[in-house]
Amino acid sequence: MDLRIFTEPQQGASYDTLLTVARATEDLGFDAFFRSDHYLKMGDVDGLPGPTDAWITLAGLARETERIRLGTLMTAATFRLPGVLAIQVAQVDQMSGGRVELGLGAGWFEEEHKAYGIPFPKEKFGRLEEQLAIVTGLWETKPGESFGYSGTYYELSDSPALPKPAQPRIPVLIGGHGATRTPNLAARYADEFNMPFASVEDSERQFGRVRAAAEAAGRGADELTYSNALVVCVGKDDQEVARRAAAIGREVGELKENGLAGTPAEVVEKIGRYAEVGSRRFYLQILDLSDLDHLELISAQVQSQLS
Repeated sequence: MDLRIFTEPQQGASYDTLLTVARATEDLGFDAFFRSDHYLKMGDVDGLPGPTDAWITLAGLARETERIRLGTLMTAATFRLPGVLAIQVAQVDQMSGGRVELGLGAGWFEEEHKAYGIPFPKEKFGRLEEQLAIVTGLWETKPGESFGYSGTYYELSDSPALPKPAQPRIPVLIGGHGATRTPNLAARYADEFNMPFASVEDSERQFGRVRAAAEAAGRGADELTYSNALVVCVGKDDQEVARRAAAIGREVGELKENGLAGTPAEVVEKIGRYAEVGSRRFYLQILDLSDLDHLELISAQVQSQLS
């Protein structure tokens, strides 16, 4: 059972803060450090000191960590042209010695596009599908050969398809709640399917759709890893849980219903319920990046029970 630390830097975090959390992630034995890919804060926070770019951040962390996997949950297809994205991710993979994973989604937060002058097209899913074909196609093209693509939204001709990643295949993550197009896309391109902020019941239903789509596409359903992203709020007792919930502006009851919250025993029990429906990896959304004691507690009293 993999536990990964997942951060939301658009809510307010400098690179130095993210580096501190990433080093703690590595030192405490977690599997990976992931971050969102957003440029605008959400909710009632000031967002200071302002946004950091996901792939610039991961490039820095690639040189300042040694073991942990690094990735996005999820990079927005609206933010980058697919050829540029393929180069960026391959380069960061080289810089990390082959520790990068790419979560890629359609993009959804229209306000951040308006705030930074990023086009927000009406047809986003079709662009995502073409981006996946192009990015993976560029990486898979053999050295010395060229890559071309002619689609509705993107066209590439005689691309040298360089640079190549350090890994033979960079794992691709696809996620979401869509009932038909999302499972089919995951079946074609994903190494991992992620269900974000969903109940056990909804996760079981969506995992089933993805498994069926994979088999219909001629893949074994177990070729994909199934994972969940959930907010986490753990305390050694009820008082500490309440304090951590207050620090992120959430109610304990709501966190217990919608995330992984409570004492270590409560959180381990709930992780077990997700595991029963097929989840094998958890992205723990950490909203208070200054609370490193929180990570230490999760490592010592949650992760240790799942090893």
